Amino acid sequence: MHKNHKIKVIFIMNEIKQNQIILFFLFLLIVLPANDNIHAQSNPILLMEIPSSPNIVGSGAKSLGMGGAFIAIADDATAASWNPGALAQLTKPEISIVQSYAHRKYNYSFSNHPEASSADSINELKLNYFSFAYPFINEDYRYMIISLNYQHLYNFERNWNFQFNFTDPSFIGPVCYDFEQTGDLYALGLSFSTKKNENFFAGVTLNYWGDFIYQNKWEQKYHETGSKIYPRPPDPGGTRSYYTLNVNKQYFFKGWNLNLGFLLRINEKWKIGGVIKTPFKADIEQTVVIEYIQEYPTAPSSSTHNKGISKIDSKLRMPLAYGFGLAYRYSSNFTISGDFYVTQWNDFEFENRYGDRTSAISGVKTNDSTVDPTTWFRLGFEYILMGKDNKSILFPLRAGIFYDPAPSEGSPDDYYGLAFGTCITFNKQYIFDIAYQFRYGNNVDESIVPGGYFSQDVREHKVFTSLIKYF
Repeated sequence: MHKNHKIKVIFIMNEIKQNQIILFFLFLLIVLPANDNIHAQSNPILLMEIPSSPNIVGSGAKSLGMGGAFIAIADDATAASWNPGALAQLTKPEISIVQSYAHRKYNYSFSNHPEASSADSINELKLNYFSFAYPFINEDYRYMIISLNYQHLYNFERNWNFQFNFTDPSFIGPVCYDFEQTGDLYALGLSFSTKKNENFFAGVTLNYWGDFIYQNKWEQKYHETGSKIYPRPPDPGGTRSYYTLNVNKQYFFKGWNLNLGFLLRINEKWKIGGVIKTPFKADIEQTVVIEYIQEYPTAPSSSTHNKGISKIDSKLRMPLAYGFGLAYRYSSNFTISGDFYVTQWNDFEFENRYGDRTSAISGVKTNDSTVDPTTWFRLGFEYILMGKDNKSILFPLRAGIFYDPAPSEGSPDDYYGLAFGTCITFNKQYIFDIAYQFRYGNNVDESIVPGGYFSQDVREHKVFTSLIKYF
């Protein structure tokens, strides 16, 4: 049984000095979250699941249509998110906006409680990216470009409903659990890129992870209901009791970091690019509301209703990430690209008010955690269909495959995917890109429920659309 559930079951089973136990339980959930030695429910990060890819990739329908193999290409305004050094390839001012739609389905499996196995799904429509880029030449005749960007980085949408049948005979029927998680993290970025010469470009993006168009926060709502009889059967005189536990947590996230990038044209055929996304310590403001209700239909005077509220400040150490890409232009209308990208998830840590650290992936103390860095690989291509005169462009065909592992204790969870896309150009001033991406993982995310008896299968479908306006 999950450690969280053990604590709750013990609590509701004990009728002696009930009011004192309720107060003690509320104390555990509200006052002690700063102590990483208590159960997972008390740690504001442990229930933080990132349903989308935890690796901070860039934005845009063109790049995603190529499977995300874009570090060495990055030839539109989304370069600020993939490789800010490549921004200097742009020759005209432009505005771009990217929308994403996702359908994500989960199949849960509990090896020791098959009745809890179930399925849920999420549908979401999000602003993925918005930017304005403006190139100029300074007084030394050096080509430069600046851009303002707003990027969607993490999504927390998740619903989870299941039931447990406990072997304890004092339980009357199953215990029902409902978990809902909502929210997003965005970053407002200011980018600068310049040409060192015709073959070398360098750039930087300063990211502010805070409230701008949307609030940078996520929220968790936990609801548990059950029924018991006191004292335990077969003792005579048992009294039926109904209990409800409601937990609401809100997390507000704020921080700063840099994306540093370069692009090198080796020759007319080959390009290489690199990006580093610096680690940073984010501030988290947490608000916790706990409500516990226990009712005795035959003895209403014994019913109880307790509620507690607390606010907690803590830190989340975001990890270093870096990647490199290689692009080969086989011909004027055919390009192949490949990327690899490393994230140091072993440094992804929750730090409480006393400076104690635990893995933000599993809740294990940092010194005992076995979470390793992940490395994803992406391969993509673009083939441009030409008109009969071999001069007019009809439309491009893009496709890609990728391996996108997620961090976990012991070894990363394996996620794979594929993508394809195309675009349409209007009057040489507008470009409309569209891409589809499929990502899946089998028997993954065991760290969500420690104990080794839980896993889930994930199927994710995404559609990206980008509209670019040149001036």
